[in-house]
Amino acid sequence: MMVADMNRLEQAARVSMSGFQDAEPTPAPRSSHLSLRLGAIALLAAMALAFARQLF
Repeated sequence: MMVADMNRLEQAARVSMSGFQDAEPTPAPRSSHLSLRLGAIALLAAMALAFARQLF
């Protein structure tokens, strides 16, 4: 289960328990987005290197 899904479930639980919905949802922390992007870039770079190594 992804963090966004867990946040939606938590918000739905709060709404059902209190009957009050927040005007705007809280944004996800920027640091998690940055680390995910860096991880994806590192993974793509490793895959590209492995692919290039097989060609030569």
